[in-house]
Amino acid sequence: MQALDGNTQQKILLVEDDTEISDMLKNFLATESFAVTTAYDGESACKKFFEDTYNLVLLDLMIPKKSGLEVMKIIRENSTVPIIILSAKDTDSDKTLGLGLGADDYVTKPFSVTEVLARIKANIRRSTKYAADADSEEGMLTKGALTINLNDYSVTKNGEPIELTAKEFEILKLLMKNPKKVYTKEQLYALVWKDVYVGDENAVNVHISRLRNKIEDNPRNPQYVLTVWGIGYKLGDAE
Repeated sequence: MQALDGNTQQKILLVEDDTEISDMLKNFLATESFAVTTAYDGESACKKFFEDTYNLVLLDLMIPKKSGLEVMKIIRENSTVPIIILSAKDTDSDKTLGLGLGADDYVTKPFSVTEVLARIKANIRRSTKYAADADSEEGMLTKGALTINLNDYSVTKNGEPIELTAKEFEILKLLMKNPKKVYTKEQLYALVWKDVYVGDENAVNVHISRLRNKIEDNPRNPQYVLTVWGIGYKLGDAE
């Protein structure tokens, strides 16, 4: 079976304690040539995640033994694999919390399987493209104590590695490659998410905040990712 890249079957870890939803998604995704591994609680999800390599994780938040947020935190400490949250919670605070802990996307229950499929394909395609772009580019970008290696997609600060997700990396790379340009949220969303901006600022705001927490000495007084009030963001003048 062929997958998005035309060669290797894409593997998905589906973490959902509702067996009806889990079976429905697994069977549907199998018809779309995805290999789906299921887990019904947080402990087995973590165990299965480290036993194999996955292209994407579908993660319900309300699961037993370990919560979805705990599972996501563990995954994010070890991997930048795309994570899509599946949740019955639909408040801005829940979405912001999930995105802030490292999720790439958020699908609210009840959902259509075609919507989930579209989100899966979009996130895997972006992740694959980022990796391919990194392989095709040469050299490094440096600003102050920060260095981006465009060949292996790594980031260091004062020689110490910093783990960024794909979107965090792309935001930082975009700013560092265009140090004098101010980007609006609409522009950042279009260039990093490769999607049409529909006015939801949560995704951009949360990723900027998360990026600052990782690269800034003091995220409340950033030196690398600056806010240009009323416009957007730009690279700072850190030395």
